[in-house]
Amino acid sequence: MNNEDYNISTSDSSEIQALPPAVERVIPALRRAGQLSFWVQIILGVVAALIFLFTIPIAASDEPGAAQINPGRGPGIFFAVTGLVALGISIYWTLRYGQLAKRLGIADSTLRPTRAETVRAIEIGSIVNLVGMLFNLLAAETITGILLAKALRSEGVAFSPAALNQLIQPIDIFVVLGNTHTLFAHFIGLTTSLWLLRWVVKSKS
Repeated sequence: MNNEDYNISTSDSSEIQALPPAVERVIPALRRAGQLSFWVQIILGVVAALIFLFTIPIAASDEPGAAQINPGRGPGIFFAVTGLVALGISIYWTLRYGQLAKRLGIADSTLRPTRAETVRAIEIGSIVNLVGMLFNLLAAETITGILLAKALRSEGVAFSPAALNQLIQPIDIFVVLGNTHTLFAHFIGLTTSLWLLRWVVKSKS
């Protein structure tokens, strides 16, 4: 080993030693939890987006008066899509956890985020997921109410092509499935944020 390699190794070692033990524990937690949450949310979000892209055009092709008996139209689908938009914000914010971990690895304490800044960033992520879950829960309430009405009406409906909209169809279940995927993705994001908050507080030196 030449002197240059020795100097680099000594410099890296000094930088690692310059980090407080609490920060050293938080960095890998932020990086790994952020990556896991990102991939789970993006997979569920993409599946939900594809479902809505498939169902909304079909629902829009129905007659105008069918909105009250179609879960793919009206406030239910609006809340579901709004929850999906909030999931996109959550996915973007989850990427910041990795950036935050890199900034925490800076040896210069003046450039390193403080504990309060780290906690604040994680809290914002949890708030985004809570808001998204609220929209998806509102969507679930509306959609299941419509499906219940269709189920009650189906007993007295005579079979005919014109009466199909009054029966529960596979497309209705797709809407429920898309909303459930988005809701579960928000749950994963919220769980990750709460776990990171607990880890940051527990790692206090």
